[in-house]
Amino acid sequence: MRLGRSGRDTRAKGMTMTELCCRACGAELRTKVCDLGASPLANSYLTADQLQRPEPFLSLVAWFCEECWLVQLPTMEGTAAIFSDYAYFSSFSDSWLEHARQYFEEVSKRFSLDSESLVVEVASNDGYLLRNAQEHGVPCYGIEPARNIAEHAEQAGIPTVNRFLGSEVAREAIDGILDPSLDVHGGSFASSAAPLLGRGADLVVANNVFAHVPDLNDFTAGLAALLAPAGVLTIEVQHLLTLLQEVQFDTIYHEHYQYYSLHAAQSVLARHGLEVFDVELLRTHGGSLRIFARWADAPRDAKEGVLAMTGRVAGVLEQEREAGLTDPATYTSFEDRVRTVKRGLLRFLMDAADRGEAVVGYGAPAKGNTLLNFCGVGPDLISYTVDRNPHKQGCFLPGTRIPIAGPEAISKTKPEWLLILPWNLESEIVEQMAHIREWGGQFVVAIPEVRQIR
Repeated sequence: MRLGRSGRDTRAKGMTMTELCCRACGAELRTKVCDLGASPLANSYLTADQLQRPEPFLSLVAWFCEECWLVQLPTMEGTAAIFSDYAYFSSFSDSWLEHARQYFEEVSKRFSLDSESLVVEVASNDGYLLRNAQEHGVPCYGIEPARNIAEHAEQAGIPTVNRFLGSEVAREAIDGILDPSLDVHGGSFASSAAPLLGRGADLVVANNVFAHVPDLNDFTAGLAALLAPAGVLTIEVQHLLTLLQEVQFDTIYHEHYQYYSLHAAQSVLARHGLEVFDVELLRTHGGSLRIFARWADAPRDAKEGVLAMTGRVAGVLEQEREAGLTDPATYTSFEDRVRTVKRGLLRFLMDAADRGEAVVGYGAPAKGNTLLNFCGVGPDLISYTVDRNPHKQGCFLPGTRIPIAGPEAISKTKPEWLLILPWNLESEIVEQMAHIREWGGQFVVAIPEVRQIR
């Protein structure tokens, strides 16, 4: 039997996931949030030679659990198929790098992190955040399942274990028996994290990963197992409240297995002995939660000190209740609002085409692929998109087959319209691409409705 730090049984009891059972609590799923039809995996970009091959499309339907309030997708594809080789590199967004810097400045001061501390980041990507820990002299390592990204992080000097986090991997890591030379493919991956294993972490960081795990209970048990007795877990995840209010349906895709209110996140964490003691509302990703959790039985002096319960937890929970996030009726009208967005985007694109005005995309994010596939948009309406990530350039968007170029293509073709697909980075992109106004080019976004950016 797998036990948690204080001897708890951290296995989910009776929580096997089928298409219509909640992956958190096992309850029957009866309330549909929205049906986005069939869509390819949002980060499965195509090379030129793959264009002649069949492309798998999977059902994309979100459901609401009336017992624990978790919004989720049935598991259509496992993590290995999605995350073992990944196209998303965090370091290509300047604003995201600044967000990570500010985050670490704040938590290092608040929780007095120093050279005697240990920070572990789960889904550490290319080391964009942990470089800040290194600059502060705080020992750290990452756990990253995508081998291509883990190798990139190691080359940049960030100790990284190439594994999918679960309760067993976490327990082996803090017991110091995990062999970091064995990667998720069963091969050899030389990691510099080995000397840092063998102890619990003072800070466990799980930013933008809590939505990406199909075995939610085993993953959460892993987060708990990594945590020292007085350690802090921080989670950043898109807030379901803003997803619903701003019709951010494009953030629904297969690698996002679940969507969180604070109510739902609190329920999941409590099942594994963790207690939320603070929360912040962030503007990232169109509206996110930053959740601070500790062991429910953390030392008393810690709970009366820096780990003390704040009033913000009750405040956000009340805000969610007032918005109806625990009421199934709130979710039944969402699909109609999604279809209104679809009609608005298609109307804009077809009108532009009728006027002879070119529309190209900026960015090749997963959310853009949900939007374009659901709306049935192809190269006839958006001739190409651009992305700063060289790993995506020269490829094609999944499903729609829209080609991806580098940003310099914009200046060569001088389109009338630039559709910003990663709308959460609107300010950064408008600043980077301000030169399109020299030939009368204009920016536009589609979520929550078609809006021209002045």
